[in-house]
Amino acid sequence: MYTQSLSSGGNFMQEQDLLKSILADLRRTSREYTTATTEAACPTIRRMFSELTNDTLRLQGELFNLMQQNNMYAVSTKALRQDVDKQIQSAHQVQQKCQQFIQEKNTQNSPYSQAPNVSQHQPNYGNPYYM
Repeated sequence: MYTQSLSSGGNFMQEQDLLKSILADLRRTSREYTTATTEAACPTIRRMFSELTNDTLRLQGELFNLMQQNNMYAVSTKALRQDVDKQIQSAHQVQQKCQQFIQEKNTQNSPYSQAPNVSQHQPNYGNPYYM
């Protein structure tokens, strides 16, 4: 019945509303994949969720650009560069504090502690889909 209404010219939803719904689902899905990535203990599973997250973010960015080009999505005001730089600097400080805390706890807990077997996460703020 649904396919008949579409093929006969009837619309299930307005195109803009449908695309906004898909865009919202992509944002939600990327959050879910990010959570799954951070909670995965197995490196293979972690890699899989990282790839799914990246693919979803890429698709979300492409859909957003398409909607923006067709005047289907109003963009909020641009952030001032100094505000973005301030947020990046703050995030770096928090990251450093966390790394120091973990390093202190690792050396305090056991004389047999070892270095982590996972490489340090590289920042992704240079990716155009994140801004």
